[in-house]
Amino acid sequence: MQYRSTIEKRWSSAGMAAAFAGLAMVLFIGAPRATAQISSYGAKGLPSMNTTMGQPDTTPTVLKHVGIAQHLNEQLPLDLTFTDDTGKLVPLSTYFGKVPAIFLLVYYRCPMLCSQELEGLVSALKMIDFRPGRDFNIIVISIDPTETTAMAADKKSEYLKMYGHPETADGWHFMTGTQQNIDAISKVIGFEYVKLKVPGSDIPQFAHASAIEIVTPQGKLAQYYMGVEYSPKDMLLGLDEASSNKIGSPVDNILTYCYHYDPLTNTHDLIVSRVIEAGGLLTLVILGGFMLLMFRKDLRHGQQPARAVHGTARKVNG
Repeated sequence: MQYRSTIEKRWSSAGMAAAFAGLAMVLFIGAPRATAQISSYGAKGLPSMNTTMGQPDTTPTVLKHVGIAQHLNEQLPLDLTFTDDTGKLVPLSTYFGKVPAIFLLVYYRCPMLCSQELEGLVSALKMIDFRPGRDFNIIVISIDPTETTAMAADKKSEYLKMYGHPETADGWHFMTGTQQNIDAISKVIGFEYVKLKVPGSDIPQFAHASAIEIVTPQGKLAQYYMGVEYSPKDMLLGLDEASSNKIGSPVDNILTYCYHYDPLTNTHDLIVSRVIEAGGLLTLVILGGFMLLMFRKDLRHGQQPARAVHGTARKVNG
């Protein structure tokens, strides 16, 4: 009876833990903060909050014009010219012909998502053997034509240092360009964004989604990866296939948005995709681990009294 009572208490504790974990996940999912989108091997995206749990689509109007259209096998306009981080005007063709490339459209003064995207890329690259400059190139182009070569150089220095392999500097290319060329490359990639004017500031902001693209040595779009964190195995596989000019398949177009100023309400907001599936999995893992721990403790506590009683019985019978 004592052991049964202990079990019932443990189950009560497990129930409380489940309730706590559920509440924590509700707070996590509902909180208006930046949430990273983490892709495991073979899973390149997670559900957007706009299509989960039967909730109505509350996406601001401006974000309805933001997205990523996957233009697989589309040829990049390699004759377009951009200014690199040394101030030199170069055509995109400079970086193609021998190895594939990882391509990103960001802006250097982005207050959050672009940095998360680049940090996610660096984290994935640290875990694979391929090296920029030797096995592939990294091409980062700002969507803000007002940004400068100095900003591009600073960003390159920051992420090259984070990567920890200064010898790969020749494989990192942070670039700026004219509005005309930015529009041209964005259209081919399928990168749709909206420029926002913030009252009282001359610095523009952009509502945009987060994704990186892998491009073949011939300049054809081979693979899209959504979110701000990327599976190293998928990254390695994508680069390997692109090096052989293989074109991947479309992935779930589930987006993480960067959006700050809402010109309609004159407020600042952040809309990011909520990690529903990851949150549910985390809840199950926490609850399962807690229950396993409690049962192991119950077994230990339940067996010890039994052995003690058994031992006492032997002394009496003896």
